[in-house]
Amino acid sequence: MLPATNKSLGQHWLSDDLKLNSIIADAQLAPTDTVIEIGPGPGSLTDKIIPRVNKLIAIEFDNKLATSLKRKHTLNSKVSVVNEDILKFNFASIVGSYKIVANIPYYLTSNLIRILSDINNPPTRATLLVQQEVAERINASVGDMSKLSVFTQNIFETEVGTIVEARYFEPPPKVNSQVIILKLRAQPLVEEAIFPIFQQVVKAGFSEKRKKLRSSLSGGLHLTKAEVDQLIEKADIKNDARAQELNISDWVKIATNYKK
Repeated sequence: MLPATNKSLGQHWLSDDLKLNSIIADAQLAPTDTVIEIGPGPGSLTDKIIPRVNKLIAIEFDNKLATSLKRKHTLNSKVSVVNEDILKFNFASIVGSYKIVANIPYYLTSNLIRILSDINNPPTRATLLVQQEVAERINASVGDMSKLSVFTQNIFETEVGTIVEARYFEPPPKVNSQVIILKLRAQPLVEEAIFPIFQQVVKAGFSEKRKKLRSSLSGGLHLTKAEVDQLIEKADIKNDARAQELNISDWVKIATNYKK
């Protein structure tokens, strides 16, 4: 029997065996892996992960659930249960490479992915079950890009995986979920030296979603329209372009010219 959910924590339990196995397949786990599971809840996905990996660190914010998981796995040396908010977790404490597998509350998604894109030791692979619309937004291509997809795709290759319809959860959320897979790039697409300016330019470009890029950059970077037009022209970008139409190399060109 599944425990009661805490609505304030955005808890929705998934126990369907086929869907859980499909998520595990997306995760591509190996016997030598160290895995962080975020929000294990009652442990349905946890039980699938444990026999497939070398070490599991389960991070659970809910005190009661964390206590229950600790009790259940107290004799298993490969399992560590941490009662903590994942947004405050010290990823630097993880020695060596690691993967993440998680069915996370929707409200955590954007902040968590920003953290994973910013930390010095990001996961080699993250398999996250999130709101389907958010999975598609992170995996967007040119024409539908967002600030979140630009910063995420700088660090990770992205792809979408298993779809889990709302009816499979207890209680059912209002929307379907989908796995977003983040695969760490050998090197970020943006060089470290230019990244602070790249970050500034991207944030400015997406600051006014309904306006054209030249208007957003003018306001966000405090430049005249003439200065922005020159910046865009040097980057070989259309004068009437919008932020969502640019790829990462376009943003790098703008940042490089802005730096000059």
